[in-house]
Amino acid sequence: MTPDKMTDKGNKISKFEKESRYGRKKRGGRKRQNAGNGPNRRKRTGVAGRILLAAATVLFGMLSTVLCTSAAWMFDTWQHLSMEELLYQLNAPIEGTNMEMIEDYVISCVPTDVLVLALMLILLTAARKKGYKKVVGGILASTAAVLGLTFCVTWERLDIGNYINNQSMGSDFISVYYANPQETAMVFPEKKRNLIYIYLESMEVTFADEEDGGGFEFDCIPELTELAREHEDFSGTEEMLNGGYVMPNTTWTAAAMYGQSSGLPLVTSIGGTAKAEEASFMPQTTTIGDVLNGQGYVQTLLIGSDATFGSRRTLYTEHGDYQIKDYEYAKEQGWIPEDYRVWWGYEDQKLFEFAKWELEELSASGEPFNLTMLTADTHFEDGYYCERCEEEFEGNVYADVMACSSRQVAEFVEWVQEQDFYENTTIVLAGDHPTMDADFCDDVDSEYERKTYVNIINPAVEAVSGEYRTYTTLDLFPTTLAALGVEIEGNRLGLGTDLFSGAETLAERFGLNYVRAELSKRTRMVESLVSGLQVVDENYLQEDYATVWLKAWKVQAGEGFLPVTVRGMGDLANEGCTVYARVSLNADGSDAVWVWGYEAGDGAFRLDVPLEKFWYREGAYYIEVYAIDMEGNSLPIASTVGYVG
Repeated sequence: MTPDKMTDKGNKISKFEKESRYGRKKRGGRKRQNAGNGPNRRKRTGVAGRILLAAATVLFGMLSTVLCTSAAWMFDTWQHLSMEELLYQLNAPIEGTNMEMIEDYVISCVPTDVLVLALMLILLTAARKKGYKKVVGGILASTAAVLGLTFCVTWERLDIGNYINNQSMGSDFISVYYANPQETAMVFPEKKRNLIYIYLESMEVTFADEEDGGGFEFDCIPELTELAREHEDFSGTEEMLNGGYVMPNTTWTAAAMYGQSSGLPLVTSIGGTAKAEEASFMPQTTTIGDVLNGQGYVQTLLIGSDATFGSRRTLYTEHGDYQIKDYEYAKEQGWIPEDYRVWWGYEDQKLFEFAKWELEELSASGEPFNLTMLTADTHFEDGYYCERCEEEFEGNVYADVMACSSRQVAEFVEWVQEQDFYENTTIVLAGDHPTMDADFCDDVDSEYERKTYVNIINPAVEAVSGEYRTYTTLDLFPTTLAALGVEIEGNRLGLGTDLFSGAETLAERFGLNYVRAELSKRTRMVESLVSGLQVVDENYLQEDYATVWLKAWKVQAGEGFLPVTVRGMGDLANEGCTVYARVSLNADGSDAVWVWGYEAGDGAFRLDVPLEKFWYREGAYYIEVYAIDMEGNSLPIASTVGYVG
């Protein structure tokens, strides 16, 4: 018998005490055995959780910071940025972007982004275990507030609410007043005139002095002012310079070039975007390049930047088969060294020299020609200060650059006037859009109406009207052709009016504000030019109460609407009624879709039937139109059948 057993027996240890003693030992053993796993595992899990939480916090914080600094830089750089332009630029190729602009973004935004990142990492690293969640919560709350503020400022600055409202409203303005060049008779003179069309970057009448109709106390474009006095700017007998108003969707360079050459705004809506990255650029529209190409003109686009930027290469290749001679072409031809790059490519001083070479070659061909150019030195911010610039305006760099551009343009015009081909050549000088320089026009009276510079030199005709005209840059499409001696049926093309004819412009007829408002709204006709839908026939059906007017569409691409217009509703149109329609592919209405209408003006209503609801099916669409009066009664007012083929 062992001493332990003797002790147990002698002391008569109870069974309960034994179980308690040995049980405690057994449990203690297990406790010691697991001591190396349980707590360490929980510790490792906690560390991993903190790392994941820190990573998510930093990621959210950096997203908010980058969006904030980017938005601040964007609005500081483009003070008058529109939602339309932003959408276009997000879709457009960025190839060829000014490197100085990219450098400016990096300098303006990256240091702040890095500083915020470093601060977050320091706070998260230094935070103790008990206070870690508070630090994380503080960072998340701060960055969420920054993100919310950025959203609010962006919403207000881009006027997104009004943009969305305009996109929800339809307008027939373009459909009604668009003069289709493909359906308009144009008669060219027997001897076709040459055209030199120079888009002057950001050039405004504003930059002249107040005495000449500008907005400044000084004139920083005196040579251009003098040219406008000597030639045609449609100021009539007035001593003040005149220029073109810029309409929505023509306020950036690519849109301005398209608008002036087609008489149409460049639509960039969310629902029907003119996708700039695609291989086509508004293929169903007709531009001046298309018209001149059809008349045998040799056409060249000469610019000192990469034509790919903003899809200008696509625009001018597709509309007019232009020879594109841009920055990349200049390098390939050895005009400039392979590694040469300033500003957007090469400066305007070289552009005008290259233009002289090009004109000598074009004029020697014996064919009518169109040389289209675009300057770039006057691009924002502050322009490019070349070796020809002079300090004239007490440290106002942008004014010095404008003055330098004015001199160079005037010298180039003078050179052209000395050439043999000038007698049969018309020159158009046109600012593309108002300047985007952040502060150059801060001292201009807020009531002053800013307009782009326009001047037509050596036109084939004279202006009929001696009045000071109110016109937009869209009017330059037919006006330029008229300056070449082209007779235009009805004196209108696109949304433009021939200013030489004396016919009333849309701006003169309806007022600038009305035209601006209508062109800001969603326009199915223009979107159809993007989506590839074409009208194949029209149907009219007179019912007892109303006339339903609809156009049948030919589907050439997978998007679009079947537009339905309801007219002749009598008193209902003035009683606040609402119009809707039941649309079906089957006569029994078994697959009906309900579509609500909207007011289209002049007592008419418009309904846009989304073809995607019917998988873009071809065939008959059965349409029944109803009106709901003020008392909620639903009244059948008309029915018809539309066709998609």
